[in-house]
Amino acid sequence: MSLPIPGKPVRGSKSGAPIMALLDLLGRSWAMGIVWHLYNGPSTFRKLQEYCESISPTTLNKRLKELKDSYLIERTVEGYALTEHGKELFELIEPLGAWAKIWAKNFK
Repeated sequence: MSLPIPGKPVRGSKSGAPIMALLDLLGRSWAMGIVWHLYNGPSTFRKLQEYCESISPTTLNKRLKELKDSYLIERTVEGYALTEHGKELFELIEPLGAWAKIWAKNFK
Protein backbone atom coordinates (compact mmCIF):
# COMPACT_ATOMS: atom_id res chain seq x y z
CA MET A 1 0.00 0.00 0.00
CA SER A 2 1.52 3.31 -1.03
CA LEU A 3 1.56 6.48 1.03
CA PRO A 4 -1.82 8.26 0.80
CA ILE A 5 -1.20 11.66 -0.77
CA PRO A 6 -3.87 14.37 -0.97
CA GLY A 7 -4.96 14.92 -4.56
CA LYS A 8 -4.20 11.35 -5.62
CA PRO A 9 -6.57 8.38 -5.36
CA VAL A 10 -6.67 6.82 -1.88
CA ARG A 11 -8.84 4.22 -0.18
CA GLY A 12 -12.39 5.53 -0.30
CA SER A 13 -11.73 8.47 -2.64
CA LYS A 14 -10.82 8.59 -6.30
CA SER A 15 -10.14 12.33 -6.03
CA GLY A 16 -7.86 11.99 -3.01
CA ALA A 17 -9.65 14.60 -0.92
CA PRO A 18 -7.26 15.66 1.89
CA ILE A 19 -9.55 14.29 4.63
CA MET A 20 -9.76 10.94 2.85
CA ALA A 21 -5.98 10.76 2.47
CA LEU A 22 -5.61 11.48 6.19
CA LEU A 23 -8.22 8.88 7.15
CA ASP A 24 -6.52 6.33 4.88
CA LEU A 25 -3.21 6.96 6.67
CA LEU A 26 -4.67 6.93 10.18
CA GLY A 27 -6.74 3.84 9.41
CA ARG A 28 -3.65 1.73 8.87
CA SER A 29 -2.74 -0.68 11.62
CA TRP A 30 -1.15 1.06 14.59
CA ALA A 31 -0.82 4.48 12.89
CA MET A 32 -3.30 6.12 15.25
CA GLY A 33 -1.83 4.32 18.26
CA ILE A 34 1.65 5.60 17.44
CA VAL A 35 0.40 9.19 17.18
CA TRP A 36 -1.59 8.75 20.41
CA HIS A 37 1.45 7.36 22.26
CA LEU A 38 3.89 9.99 21.00
CA TYR A 39 1.72 12.81 22.32
CA ASN A 40 3.18 11.92 25.74
CA GLY A 41 6.68 12.63 24.44
CA PRO A 42 9.44 11.09 22.35
CA SER A 43 9.79 7.33 22.28
CA THR A 44 12.37 4.87 21.01
CA PHE A 45 11.61 2.14 18.50
CA ARG A 46 11.75 -0.47 21.27
CA LYS A 47 9.33 1.47 23.50
CA LEU A 48 6.93 1.90 20.59
CA GLN A 49 7.14 -1.81 19.87
CA GLU A 50 6.26 -2.55 23.52
CA TYR A 51 3.38 -0.07 23.40
CA CYS A 52 2.01 -1.58 20.20
CA GLU A 53 2.12 -5.06 21.76
CA SER A 54 1.90 -7.47 18.83
CA ILE A 55 3.27 -5.25 16.06
CA SER A 56 6.04 -6.75 13.98
CA PRO A 57 9.27 -4.77 13.50
CA THR A 58 8.54 -4.66 9.76
CA THR A 59 5.09 -3.13 10.26
CA LEU A 60 6.34 -0.66 12.84
CA ASN A 61 9.16 0.45 10.51
CA LYS A 62 6.66 0.89 7.68
CA ARG A 63 4.23 2.88 9.84
CA LEU A 64 6.99 5.12 11.18
CA LYS A 65 8.21 5.80 7.64
CA GLU A 66 4.68 6.65 6.47
CA LEU A 67 4.09 8.98 9.43
CA LYS A 68 7.50 10.65 8.86
CA ASP A 69 6.82 11.03 5.13
CA SER A 70 3.45 12.58 6.04
CA TYR A 71 5.13 15.18 8.31
CA LEU A 72 3.39 13.92 11.45
CA ILE A 73 6.44 12.52 13.26
CA GLU A 74 10.18 13.08 13.16
CA ARG A 75 13.29 11.33 14.39
CA THR A 76 15.03 13.16 17.23
CA VAL A 77 17.96 12.43 19.54
CA GLU A 78 15.43 11.10 22.08
CA GLY A 79 13.64 8.88 19.57
CA TYR A 80 10.50 9.45 17.52
CA ALA A 81 8.42 12.51 18.31
CA LEU A 82 5.37 14.31 16.97
CA THR A 83 5.95 17.30 14.73
CA GLU A 84 3.85 20.44 15.20
CA HIS A 85 1.41 19.00 12.62
CA GLY A 86 1.31 15.75 14.60
CA LYS A 87 0.55 17.61 17.85
CA GLU A 88 -2.20 19.63 16.14
CA LEU A 89 -3.70 16.44 14.75
CA PHE A 90 -3.70 14.77 18.18
CA GLU A 91 -5.43 17.77 19.75
CA LEU A 92 -8.12 17.62 17.07
CA ILE A 93 -8.80 13.91 17.51
CA GLU A 94 -8.37 13.67 21.28
CA PRO A 95 -12.03 14.67 21.89
CA LEU A 96 -13.04 11.62 19.84
CA GLY A 97 -11.48 9.45 22.55
CA ALA A 98 -13.83 10.91 25.18
CA TRP A 99 -16.81 10.63 22.84
CA ALA A 100 -15.92 7.01 22.01
CA LYS A 101 -16.04 6.07 25.71
CA ILE A 102 -19.59 7.41 25.94
CA TRP A 103 -20.53 5.71 22.67
CA ALA A 104 -19.04 2.40 23.85
CA LYS A 105 -21.52 2.28 26.74
CA ASN A 106 -24.21 1.42 24.14
CA PHE A 107 -22.55 -1.96 23.71
CA LYS A 108 -22.55 -3.05 27.34
